[in-house]
Order: sequence, then structure tokens, then C-alpha cells
Amino acid sequence: MTTSNRTRVLTGITTTGTPHLGNYVGAIRPTVQASRNANTDGFYFLADYHALIKCDDPARIQRSTLEIAASWIASGLDTDKVTFYRQSDIPEIPELTWFLTCVTGKGVLNRAHAYKAAVDKNNAAGHDTDADVTAGLFMYPVLMGADILMFKAHKVPVGRDQIQHIEMARDMASSFNHLYGEHFVLPEAVVEESVALLPGLDGRKMSKSYDNTIPLFAPAAQMRKQIASIVTDSKAPGQAKSTEGSALFQIYQAFASAEETAALAQAFADGIAWGDAKQVLFERIDREIAPMRDQYQELIHNPAKLDQILLAGADKARQMATPFIQELRHAVGLRALASGSRGAAVKEVKVALPSFKQYREKDGLFYFKLVDAQGQVLLQSHGFASPKDAGQTIGRLQSEGIDGLPALSAWLEPLSPQAQSLLAENLALLQTANEKTKK
Repeated sequence: MTTSNRTRVLTGITTTGTPHLGNYVGAIRPTVQASRNANTDGFYFLADYHALIKCDDPARIQRSTLEIAASWIASGLDTDKVTFYRQSDIPEIPELTWFLTCVTGKGVLNRAHAYKAAVDKNNAAGHDTDADVTAGLFMYPVLMGADILMFKAHKVPVGRDQIQHIEMARDMASSFNHLYGEHFVLPEAVVEESVALLPGLDGRKMSKSYDNTIPLFAPAAQMRKQIASIVTDSKAPGQAKSTEGSALFQIYQAFASAEETAALAQAFADGIAWGDAKQVLFERIDREIAPMRDQYQELIHNPAKLDQILLAGADKARQMATPFIQELRHAVGLRALASGSRGAAVKEVKVALPSFKQYREKDGLFYFKLVDAQGQVLLQSHGFASPKDAGQTIGRLQSEGIDGLPALSAWLEPLSPQAQSLLAENLALLQTANEKTKK
């Protein structure tokens, strides 16, 4: 299903605001670090279609796209080694969104967190259930599913509030695969517990919704002034201060080494003045951000260069997206009429199938496993005395499918209900393929 043995990782940022320190620590910095892993195939995009759901200010969306693209590159993203693109430059994504819409139950979308929150808010206020709820908000999970499934992403780094969307994308992929054959990879959510969630100037989560952010590439004088406005308690110089619940300390910790963090914790215990602590915080952040600031400003003042980078990334992305959408169009029946006329045989899309792998271990026994099209192990056997015994067991599974599982359970590793369901789907694929071969 994929052209590379590397793990494909996909991340997007919605283009509705100016990147701030929270975005940098929680999304930009970790994805840049991950992009340098030689075993990772990185896809990074500007989610400007998603922005239309949240923002109706065209100038704001354009400016945010510029700022986020410049921020990612200035922070060290090597666009030659990843696929870096603007969502709206990939016309195959909205087409795939429609394909997925046609296999996604409305009941699934009814349970989406953002839609439920809007409905609950309306009900609490005594308004119509769907007042001010656009179809875009309702369909948001399908568009996100298309973003992920288009490029067959294996891993999608998300916050805990986004896990549901990855589960929905898996459901969409499974529904499509069940109807039309194995085309999509089922993605997995990756939640980085170690990624810091920064507090803002007022102690709440740093968010433009609360107007409590510190812009990532603000001029040094502006950043110093904003850091000076971080809310602290009224303890005087010389009085011990607690690191627990301190927004200032938490922000410092997200940038500092363990040794630096321990030193500031000791300074808190020794009664450092808040003004001095804020100066320490400013100097530590500026040490990391200052070297990037010049490149950021250069890119901001050269939007044509950013357009060139993004269009090159889109071209790279479409080298995968265009043939894949053609494959999907054929799968659902959107085909040239002549392809089935005048007795010509309609060429079937080649579907990758699961397969049995038989092998001998050092203990002298013979084993087999069933792996899906992506190489995931679905079933593992115990050892057999001879290859013939192992082969006969494989034969029963191929002919009887999941119905043969109970009788053969003594020879197989136990399976969870979820694993049995996945196994049943793959055995059914094999049975169908075998029946076609016999015909």
C-alpha cells in the first residue's frame, strides 16, 4: 500500500491566527524534531480549508498562512526532506472528502465533540438546536479524515481532544475498504504526553481565544514587555515562592534543560524577586527564539518565496494524490464509459491482500503468521512439528475463514474481540480472492 518502509507522519496547523509560544512548544518544535528522524516520512500542511470553518476574515486567513509557513521554516523544518504544502493547493482533498462523506453515517458525525458542544450551547441558551451551526462545522471530521487518508498516514500526532477525529478517520477508511476493496491505511493517533501545554499571561491555557498569548516571533522588546505582564502572586522579594501553579515557572520549564529548571526552582525557594524571575524567563526564551527571528522576518517580507516553496510541496504531494484519487474514482465506478463497451473487459483495480507467512524457528518447530497488506501481524501460530501440519492449518483457515478459528484455537495465540474482528475481515478478503481464482 505504501512506497516506502518509513513511517509516514502527518501534521497540520489551522491558519486562523499568529503562532505563539504555545503553538511552538506544543506543535511546531516537536514536529520539526520528528522530521529529522531518518525513519519518518513527514507530511506537514497548512490547514486553510479548515480555517474557513472558524474564520470569515479573508485577510486574516491569508496573513496567518504566511505567518505559520514562515514560523515552521524558521524553526528548522527542511522543506527538501519533507512534504510541506498548503491544503487548498491539493484539489484531490475535497474530492476525497465527498467520497468519504458518502460512506460516513450521520450518527457518527452527530457525536463529534465540536458539533455536540455547539448543540449543547444552543440547548442551554434555549435556541434552536442547530442555530449558527454550519455544515462545515458538522463535516469538519470528514475533511480531516481526507487530509489523513489521502496520503496514507500511519501516525498522526494530536492532542487528546483530537483523538476522536483519528478514530473517525479509521471508521471512514474501514467503511470504504469494506465496500470497494483495500485502498486506505488505517491511521493511528499519537499523543505525546511529554509535550508541554503552556499557560498564558493570565495562567489559563495559552490561546488566542483568551487573548493571553505571547507571539512566537514578536520583537524582543515586545516579548520582554509581555513576559513582564505574566500574572504572579504578591509575595515580596526574599519570600519563598512556589513553583506549583506558577505560569512563569511552567513556561520556563518548557524551554530550559533539567539543570536550568532545577536552578530556577531553587531560586524560587530562595525568594527571587518576580521581576528578576521574569528577566530570567525572557533571556532563556530569547536565547532559543532570537536565532530564528531574522529568518522569520526575511520570509514574512518575501511571500513570493514562500509561495514558491508551498507550490513545490504541493506538486510533490500531488504526485501521490493524483494517481490515488484516480484509483479511488475507478473503485467507486467513476470510470470512462468506453472502458466497459464493445465487449472490452473492465480492468479491475489490483487490491493488496493479506498473506500467510510460514517459517521455521531455532527451536526446530514450524510457525506461521497472517499479515495484512501493511505488514501488521493479525494472527500468530504456536509451533508445529512439521511444515505439513502448519500448512494444513493454514488451509483450513483459508477455506473456513473465521468459522475455523474455534477448532484451531489450541494452535493459535489468543485474540482480543477487536483483533478477531480485524482477522475476520482479512480472512474474508482471502476467501473472496480464492473463490475468484477458482472461477
